[in-house]
Amino acid sequence: MQQTTSQYDYPFTYRWLEKKGKEMYGSKFMLHNQDAVLQKLVCWFLRDEALAKKLKLNLQKGILLTGPVGCGKTTLMSLLRYLLPDANRHIVKTCRNISFEFIAEGFSVIHKYTTGGLYQYHPRIFCFDDLGTESSLKYYGNQCNVMAEILLTRYDLFINHQLITHLTTNLSATEIENTYGNRVRSRMRDMFNLIAFENNSPDKRT
Repeated sequence: MQQTTSQYDYPFTYRWLEKKGKEMYGSKFMLHNQDAVLQKLVCWFLRDEALAKKLKLNLQKGILLTGPVGCGKTTLMSLLRYLLPDANRHIVKTCRNISFEFIAEGFSVIHKYTTGGLYQYHPRIFCFDDLGTESSLKYYGNQCNVMAEILLTRYDLFINHQLITHLTTNLSATEIENTYGNRVRSRMRDMFNLIAFENNSPDKRT
């Protein structure tokens, strides 16, 4: 893990996150404090500009957190939101549940997760969890790649209104392109900082 001086107390932050994690997930919850992935994530959520520059993180972009099943992606993105003020906290929403909403509600769901949140008190920041667990679905015979449409629209919101989006996924870059198309993959490069667990990262749920 890269070491550098910082105005932020990372050891204290790790201890606070672990305490919060135990409140949320039970007494067995533990953080892997020496994990380089954790350092990058905490750096982003603390808005630590000096360390972000060293780690080549763009604080104006969202996070694309990738890694194998069970490495802790969803848990971390659900926990780290508490480092931010209420107004800036993202909402974690599984892509699978969004696909079920599409079946029930139709194309209004795309509006719900894009422009629907823009003109309220503040833009809605979402973390779309487990990209790839949903599938292309039909609504009254009309097939739609729901997450592709949502991501393309949120890209426009990112460019025009600096609206941040986060993602977690088990998919590789090639799998993302095959599932969602080259346009989505291309725009994802502009929207996200890629933070990746190693493919051999242990399943932390066991």
